[in-house]
Amino acid sequence: MLTAIAHPLRLRVIAELAHGRVHVSELARRLGMSRPLLYMHLDRLEKAGLVQGNLELSDDGKAMKYFELVPFDLRVTPETVLSALAGDEGKDEGTRLGALDTEESGT
Repeated sequence: MLTAIAHPLRLRVIAELAHGRVHVSELARRLGMSRPLLYMHLDRLEKAGLVQGNLELSDDGKAMKYFELVPFDLRVTPETVLSALAGDEGKDEGTRLGALDTEESGT
């Protein structure tokens, strides 16, 4: 979970979703980023259990993707940081970041 919130853009996504659920295109406009980039960040947040996406059909039959925050309480202590880093020694950067997400999401 630490790496999921470590990126400034993901923090902005969380801040925007704190106001309520938002259609992904509207969220992209509010944040000034492309939908593909936003989806990448939303996927990371969703895998960490911080946001939830729901697909809904509009009146004209269009698929509409909405995202909202999942209630969470994050506490970071020196021990949680040390524990997350302890498993990282000897791994390359990509593997290290993926391991942090996996360890902290409980999967």
